[in-house]
Amino acid sequence: MVPVIDVAPLLAGAEAERRGVARAIGRACEDIGFFTIVGHGVEATLVRRMSDVSRAFFDLPLADKQRARRPRPEQSRGYIGVGEENLSYGVGRDTTDLKEFFAIGPVDVPDEPYFTAAAAYPSFAPNVWPERPGELRAIYTAYYRAMERLAGRLMQAFALALDLPEAFFRDKTDRHISGIRVINYPDQPRAPAAGQLRAGAHSDYGALTILKAEDVPGGLEVLSRAGEWVAVAPVADAFVVNLGDLMMHWSNDRWISTLHRVANPPRDAALGSRRQSIVFFYQPNYDALIECLPGCSGPGHPAKYAPVTSGEHRLRKFLKTVSGGRSTTPS
Repeated sequence: MVPVIDVAPLLAGAEAERRGVARAIGRACEDIGFFTIVGHGVEATLVRRMSDVSRAFFDLPLADKQRARRPRPEQSRGYIGVGEENLSYGVGRDTTDLKEFFAIGPVDVPDEPYFTAAAAYPSFAPNVWPERPGELRAIYTAYYRAMERLAGRLMQAFALALDLPEAFFRDKTDRHISGIRVINYPDQPRAPAAGQLRAGAHSDYGALTILKAEDVPGGLEVLSRAGEWVAVAPVADAFVVNLGDLMMHWSNDRWISTLHRVANPPRDAALGSRRQSIVFFYQPNYDALIECLPGCSGPGHPAKYAPVTSGEHRLRKFLKTVSGGRSTTPS
């Protein structure tokens, strides 16, 4: 259902090999909007350190975690506790999420007007770092840099798959506003309320998402074209990649941003089902205009979406998840 693609040629392959990978990615983007990648070049040691330090943070007493809590609703920074964000609000459904997470944004931000202007908020709001574990900041920074390099290579493959110049997306993502969220889904000693999930059905907001998840009960499920929820089993030393809404808008629905959710574990496996996911959301520059790409419209197939900037789209979608769909305007 979700194909496994070896992306090693994107790192050092000849053009013909890169185009072959791009074709495979393009098919997955048209069919389901999800694919699993191997040969990605991210060091396993870094992934393990990222997982370990995040678990150590979530193991802290709640009072310690709250010292690094999100400063404002529109900022995806710092610690967010269970029930503070409900993803299905973004698609008009009223359910609550059984998760907590810690989030950061860009880590290498120059002191220049583009990054400090009023229009840059909240895209470049400062990160909030906890006091403990002491090594968390350095590990998260290294992981962020590894993810942005990988995402850049995937965007080059996206361009080839869409018959565009390989560097087409570079000037739209060279000051990207991407973020990391590490999500802790606690054990469920008590049965959830009706309709309550670890993460409600939603689509992602940006260009693409890179996920590292654990293979424990109660995991990622994708809504197939047949309307069925299909479990995505993690592959060792691999990442799951999916498209976000902006990529679907860019491609005029040629590629799809698929609804997905994180299911509850079966009741007979609820104890010991704690799960952790490391998620990198790749979001174009806040002022990048997202409009129908060349070759994605034509006679009988006009552009479906009004142009929108990446930052405006992200903020509009994000605020729905923290306000239950009510209008919220940042001050």
